[in-house]
Amino acid sequence: MSDRESTDGSGERGERGEGRGGRGGRGGGRGGGGGDRGGDRRLSDGEGQGEQELATKMLQIQSKRFYLDVKQNKRGKFIKVAEISADGRRSQIFLALSTAAEFRDQLSAFSDFYSSLGPPSQENLPEDGKLKSEMMIKDNRRYYLDLKENPRGRFLRVSQTITRGGPRSQIAIPAQGMIEFRDALTDLIEEFGSEDGGFQGELPEGRHCRVENKNFYFDIGQNNRGIYMRISEVKTNFRTAITIPEKSWSRFRDIFDDYVDKMKEAVEAEEAEK
Repeated sequence: MSDRESTDGSGERGERGEGRGGRGGRGGGRGGGGGDRGGDRRLSDGEGQGEQELATKMLQIQSKRFYLDVKQNKRGKFIKVAEISADGRRSQIFLALSTAAEFRDQLSAFSDFYSSLGPPSQENLPEDGKLKSEMMIKDNRRYYLDLKENPRGRFLRVSQTITRGGPRSQIAIPAQGMIEFRDALTDLIEEFGSEDGGFQGELPEGRHCRVENKNFYFDIGQNNRGIYMRISEVKTNFRTAITIPEKSWSRFRDIFDDYVDKMKEAVEAEEAEK
């Protein structure tokens, strides 16, 4: 096994974190997984810039360490999950509290499925190595959960993507550690809740229109500041977007209506003069 492969069998690669000084943890994980943050703890980019850490748990699962941090910034509370591999590589995903609760439930289902599997067998293994897959959606983020198997073992890969662009990030949890991971997540959810606040209903579906060589996408989303509309203009090798808060939609509509009426009057006046 190379020094880049983890003993959990995932062989997943994260991005290499730059080492910084450690600090004491405020909450340990269950059983032997909990503990203080070591001196080689990696901090996320921008950590400490307007973010407050409310609680943390550390889990040691095989050769990997996982940090579950409840954080708060001006937009609200969320959970950052960071994976530190044996060679210091780091990868991380971010979960809204409601998404964390859904992920907790998915971990239970995946663990039950994993327990029902027989011994690993390369003969009956699907070509892509996937044994079970699910997806979670939260606003403009999608989370792909894949229980996979390769010659080194079984693991749950969790990939986070952002709609229409943005980096993909992922972590890989050894299959044997899913229950421990779920229990640690449950502790944090019980303490901080699973409500994101704001509108709880169904948001309208996105719309699309094409004008000449341009595509315009209208997407409705929600964050801790409220509901918004993102209008994206896309053409070859070019993309730009604006975000309009929901409270301003009627004002934008009135301005558009005013311009439509004025242009209609101008065109009619021009045609009358011909």
